[in-house]
Amino acid sequence: MAPDHRHSALKALQLVATAAPVALREVPEPALGPNDVLIRVRAAGICHSDAHYRAGRSPAGPLPLTLGHEVAGVVERVGVEVRSPAVGTRVCVHYLISCGGCPACLRGDEQFCATGAMIGHHRAGGWAQLIAVPARNAVPLPGGISFAHGAVAMCSSATAFHALKRGRLGKGDRVAIFGIGGLGMSAVQLARALGAAEVFAVDLDERKVKLAESFGAIPVRAGVGDPVGVIRERTGGRGVDVALELIGLPLTMEQSLRALAVHGRAVVAGLATKPMSVDSYRDLLGREAELLGANDHLKSELPGLLELVEKGSVDLERVVERRVPPDAGAVNEILDDLDRFAAPTRTVIEWS
Repeated sequence: MAPDHRHSALKALQLVATAAPVALREVPEPALGPNDVLIRVRAAGICHSDAHYRAGRSPAGPLPLTLGHEVAGVVERVGVEVRSPAVGTRVCVHYLISCGGCPACLRGDEQFCATGAMIGHHRAGGWAQLIAVPARNAVPLPGGISFAHGAVAMCSSATAFHALKRGRLGKGDRVAIFGIGGLGMSAVQLARALGAAEVFAVDLDERKVKLAESFGAIPVRAGVGDPVGVIRERTGGRGVDVALELIGLPLTMEQSLRALAVHGRAVVAGLATKPMSVDSYRDLLGREAELLGANDHLKSELPGLLELVEKGSVDLERVVERRVPPDAGAVNEILDDLDRFAAPTRTVIEWS
């Protein structure tokens, strides 16, 4: 029998053990199902979630596991049942693989699919030369968006977009963003694009709040003073209509609630390991405020997001601050920096 060259070895950056460095390894080419597409990866983002997976704060596996859930590339091969996208199509990847037929999927809540699995978390991700996903997860990438920008849009921008929608952001609302990393920098721009009157960017890092200021935000340095007091002073004591918490710390979760105006909505999207405390009267009942969670994003939101990126409403050029080759040392260095909250706003692995 002739050898099957389609299953030759390829390179992938894998988590081999919890709390251990990511390693560059040879892995088999992924099997292609009848409804799948095989994508030649051109760019894959490094997300703070990847640092959580490596550390074991959010268990990933089974191990060894190819990480990477922000992925863009070119369709190289398609399964026998696939009619679209065609070979050669530029695509980015919706990272949640869902069944498409359970009650959650049918009502448009695929992040609650009974059999849902996230690439780079529960199944092989895009820190590899090739990735296979269902054809419905391959989202056409407009020609005006680079692979690097298309990749990071699939998590940092998409999760921020979903969180703002969960917060029911309306035109003229005031918004506070706690945490100006990859998600936060997109959230600042998206809030402005969706009609926010004012956007407060809260972070410890002076460089990041200055970058957010260049995108039209009001900078608020955490650690220098009380950010809630600053926000209330700048809003005449009123507070904000929507607050996004994108860090995952009890302190910033509590601050996001305390910064709200009457009928305000605090949306928590940061991954936390410790519980927050809530003064139910002061923070919720007294202002009829809402505390909401935001879990991932929806595929249905991606076309609208990519349209905003393509027309320049979301500028990712200055958000993607570093590009690295698929080198384990470079990637582990970025993950270390993410653990210390000292990483570039966004870093992308580029495959040749």
